[in-house]
Amino acid sequence: MQRIVPCPKASTPLRPLHDRDASRQLEQRLAATLPPHTLMRRAGLAVARLAMAWQPHAQRIVVLAGGGNNGGDGLVAAARLAQDWPERDVAVWWLGDPERLPDDARWAWQHARAANLTWLQAAPDSPPDLVIDALLGLGLDRPVQGTTLAALRWLQACPAPTLCVDLPSGLDPNTGHWWADTPAQPVAARATLSLLTLKPGLFTGLGRAVAGETIWFDDLGAQADPTTAAAWLVTSAGWPDAAALRADHASHKGSRGDVLVLGGALPAAHAGVGMGGAALLAARAALRAGAGRVYVALVGEANQIPPWDAGQPALMLRSAAAALDSDLPERATVVAGCGGGPGMATLLDTVLARSPRLVLDADALNALAGRTDPDPLAQRRARRWWTVLTPHPLEAARLLRTDTASVQRDRLAAARTLAERWHAVVVLKGSGSVVAAPGLTPRVVASGSGWLATAGSGDTLAGLLGARLSALPWPAPPEDLLAAVADTVALHGTLPEHWPHRWPPTASDLLP
Repeated sequence: MQRIVPCPKASTPLRPLHDRDASRQLEQRLAATLPPHTLMRRAGLAVARLAMAWQPHAQRIVVLAGGGNNGGDGLVAAARLAQDWPERDVAVWWLGDPERLPDDARWAWQHARAANLTWLQAAPDSPPDLVIDALLGLGLDRPVQGTTLAALRWLQACPAPTLCVDLPSGLDPNTGHWWADTPAQPVAARATLSLLTLKPGLFTGLGRAVAGETIWFDDLGAQADPTTAAAWLVTSAGWPDAAALRADHASHKGSRGDVLVLGGALPAAHAGVGMGGAALLAARAALRAGAGRVYVALVGEANQIPPWDAGQPALMLRSAAAALDSDLPERATVVAGCGGGPGMATLLDTVLARSPRLVLDADALNALAGRTDPDPLAQRRARRWWTVLTPHPLEAARLLRTDTASVQRDRLAAARTLAERWHAVVVLKGSGSVVAAPGLTPRVVASGSGWLATAGSGDTLAGLLGARLSALPWPAPPEDLLAAVADTVALHGTLPEHWPHRWPPTASDLLP
């Protein structure tokens, strides 16, 4: 049994995520090689052991079990808990129908009926010390209704610690979509034990909100085929390697790569509203991440450009026009759009035509979404130039000509579609950011928290991406570019972990 947690550097930085169909196929292949009911027995035992380790002092335990194989796992766990903890009160609230049970679940039900268990007909009168959620599992792909929904409402509102079997009930395993009308955030401590495979839905969409602080994994003796993975989970961030940079005595600022941040509309260029802070946040992040030289091109007249950034005087400021009149677009990694305002639409053609390494964020994405030509990035694709798009869900919806709810309903599919449509590496930001590239298996980033949901956090990510691309050898195969982008997103997700105070950090606090 393994605990799945993001960490700065892990021995296994990538883990395969398997969707519903791949998980079922693996289950069927493994079950065919084992005696009957072996997998369900293994699953129930794993749940019981984790329950005893996680909540060793629980005296009253309720197992909420449905009528499928997920419920069968819960029933086996209940029987094992009653056997190993005879002094504890183990009760089962079972919503199954004996006439409609699959074979394994029928065996589990018969096994549980012979155990010393209390059988409930409704929710307990008072909260127990531990709930085991085995109500709904891998097969959920539609809204929850009827008595199952009523039980799920009780579960989400119950103040007892909850251990979810395979998946939190109500969660789509493929997408992280929440199929119930209950609040997706549980009110009590929660952990999830994923069985046989890790599912994509646990790590994106609303998966992280409902799965709890800890996700455990037990493969039940299976060897999942990584080639059938729907996505890869990124659990570590190995860049930047500060020790290697320190030891590179022969390096100089010209060898560390250049970054040009193009954006930050000044008040006179944007109806009296200044947005220069966004560009400066991105530039400071790029400089802090190891870029040798960072240039900031602000959208506005030359006489409005401040002489320096007092927070980071090493940044080199100029007007957007001056930057585009130089060779910077060709030799630097360009990060375009951070606070650029509507003026980005007039600069986009130049940027697309001249920048071999390009990150498009914020207003550059809005300008791209407003284009009417059928394939504005076709020339870049033909030249094999790098293009990275970093939309949040609303920007992704604009690029896909759809709405935010549709994007969030299936974030993996949305990211893949964006990558194919725009011939780019796409970072679909949010809880469980998805990184996708044309023809490659996407990656889901495990790091990140609600502390990143603040103004300027995306600008910081864009600057980090600029620094990472400037350090990546050119040219690089698509697989290396995808890995570098995902690694950078994973690094960004770890930044709040270094904040020492109890109040949340602002974007400028992320890179002190």
